[in-house]
Amino acid sequence: MKIPNASSIPSTLASTLALLCLLALTLAAPALAAGSKKADPVDEAAKAYNKGVEQLADGNLDRARKSFEKALDKREDFAEAHNNLGYALRKLGEENWDAAEEHYNRALELNPELAQAYHYRGVLHVLRGDEAAAKADHAKLSELKPELADQLMEVLATGSEPADGAGVAGEWSP
Repeated sequence: MKIPNASSIPSTLASTLALLCLLALTLAAPALAAGSKKADPVDEAAKAYNKGVEQLADGNLDRARKSFEKALDKREDFAEAHNNLGYALRKLGEENWDAAEEHYNRALELNPELAQAYHYRGVLHVLRGDEAAAKADHAKLSELKPELADQLMEVLATGSEPADGAGVAGEWSP
């Protein structure tokens, strides 16, 4: 069988073949682009968040703060990241307490059942001398997670920071 050269193919057939080639390339484009697909923001947020949790555990508060900020850049509605960023900010010093409280409040706005945020906001209230606000957080915490409520009661009694990171929200996966 002899294959005809391009000049012997009728122009309508040549146009049809060209159109089919163009269509094939158009349909193949998404598959070809899959290798350069952008990362899922939820996955990226989880990676940054989990890195921050590790950094908190290692005592590296400033790096943890940056990781939680990166997580929130990827996903602002990440309650646990707001809570842990608030924790890191609070531990970084009194000049960061207003920002810490904003992050605790945002965490609770996003997830009113996030016991850790009540715990650490309560600690912040104690450090600021606002016993009434700390007791309000303690009351809610008693309903959600009694063991954290007991720790907050100890902070109320002593007026000082808890020794460990009990109110830090742990690792997260999407």
